[in-house]
Amino acid sequence: MEELAAYALTEFGKIDVLINNAGLMPNSFLYKKQIDDWNKVIDVNIKGVLDGIAAVLPSMRERKSGHIINLSSVAGHVVGPTSTVYAATKHAVRAISEGLRKEEYSNNIRSTIISPGAVKSELTESITDPDVKAAVGEMYKGAIEAEAIARAIAFAIEQPADVAVNEMLIRPTHQER
Repeated sequence: MEELAAYALTEFGKIDVLINNAGLMPNSFLYKKQIDDWNKVIDVNIKGVLDGIAAVLPSMRERKSGHIINLSSVAGHVVGPTSTVYAATKHAVRAISEGLRKEEYSNNIRSTIISPGAVKSELTESITDPDVKAAVGEMYKGAIEAEAIARAIAFAIEQPADVAVNEMLIRPTHQER
């Protein structure tokens, strides 16, 4: 992330927006002790977000301008069976985003959390438990297109500098939780 930020600064002179959208969802029951999966999801979903913020925040603070958008999940609001560790990481993304907002609002740096529900993407491919993967696959049959999330991101970015869209939950109409 540091290299990417340095490249962007060299090539474009500034970084206006960072969208942290990396994520893994290797859901499983805790008793199955999928510790390697837990470590991977923590590394990507929490540390990845922090790495992205760390890479762009100094230049945004220097300019007193910027927007960091972190993708969390509906699981950051509602914990379901098999999603305990994933949900914990997405709760962390919400806490990081809110802390960032409180630390940087005086520097005109906006923080937005977008919490998608079921979206058509490769996210479910990271589920390693075959029984859980089948159940989640059923829920994802009604998944919305990724463009819905892109429109939400564009909406947050397009607001005037004095408006901060802090959080959005976006689900398929028929998603229960």
